[in-house]
Amino acid sequence: MTDEIMKEVHAIKDAIGVKYGNNLDALFKEIQLAEARLKAAGFQVLAPPDNPANLPNTALQRTRFARR
Repeated sequence: MTDEIMKEVHAIKDAIGVKYGNNLDALFKEIQLAEARLKAAGFQVLAPPDNPANLPNTALQRTRFARR
């Protein structure tokens, strides 16, 4: 990745931190509220799998739920 991309990623991360006062509980509550709003609007919100290690080698397993 280029330095330009990394600067943008860090700027976004910092902006989110400032918005929620670097409080992860507040950020998590906002994410939960956003999911509830999506569900109320009729969107399907999928829960993460219980045990991603048992998934076949898919893009979902390699990215979103991969253990690093």
